[in-house]
Amino acid sequence: MEWIERAPAKINLTLDVLFKRDDQYHELEMIMSSVDLADHLTFTPLVENKIEVYTNKAFLPVDRRNHVYQIIKLVKEKYGIKEGMLVEIEKMIPVAAGLGGGSTDAAATLRALNQLWSLELSTKELIDLGMLVGTDVPYSITGGTAFVSGRGEKVRPIRSLPPCWIVLAKPRISVSTKTVFRSLEADKLNYEPKSRIVEKAIEEGDYKQMVTNLSNALEAVTFERHPQLKQLSDRMLRYGMDGVTMSGSGPTIIGFSQNYSRARRVYNSLRGFCEEVYIVRTLK
Repeated sequence: MEWIERAPAKINLTLDVLFKRDDQYHELEMIMSSVDLADHLTFTPLVENKIEVYTNKAFLPVDRRNHVYQIIKLVKEKYGIKEGMLVEIEKMIPVAAGLGGGSTDAAATLRALNQLWSLELSTKELIDLGMLVGTDVPYSITGGTAFVSGRGEKVRPIRSLPPCWIVLAKPRISVSTKTVFRSLEADKLNYEPKSRIVEKAIEEGDYKQMVTNLSNALEAVTFERHPQLKQLSDRMLRYGMDGVTMSGSGPTIIGFSQNYSRARRVYNSLRGFCEEVYIVRTLK
């Protein structure tokens, strides 16, 4: 028996860093949305008690460093599962891009194991397990558009985005989320949180207000380390996108337009600067 899961990428419309907590993590507020760029995972139960992970990207680890492997191992140990699992990952989401590729694969794995091993876990239980592997996993379990807070474990679904096209541009740069957060001095940020403003705009279907308030507190660190990302962001605005921001800790820059022809022109223009450029829409 095979089980196939689709694992959509996510984008950040906002990423607000409110303060550094006593546990040394940062308190966050974010608006996230799933888009129709996705990995596909195929799960095959094994009689032997082993974990096998394969992927179409040769440079990706398939051992304990892989989120999918980590989730399977965690679930097996917690629930005493003696069966094995074979997972084939067809990677379509750029790696280390701020688009939650590893997290959405982990979330897809949790959903699949819950069915294949008849665990009957609630969404809350899946979120708690996901949080042990990565802070974006809880959101990825439910997907859609959501207000996400805390370290990422508090997920509140909200209305879908107003109809629009989104251009994703990922330069040939890898960004470490841990390194960015270590470099962030939250108390020195000259930054106005925008997540609640954007949430209100989405709930009211106000596209203009939504794109006017796109923001990401991590740009301060990532743009300083990689000035070409600021240049890419400025270029997308010059090309006519309605609003532009960085997704996650980067390096993917995302631009919004309600006009497909304009989004297509920007897409074509960016192909000469970025190897990985996509036009996507959000998922409900």
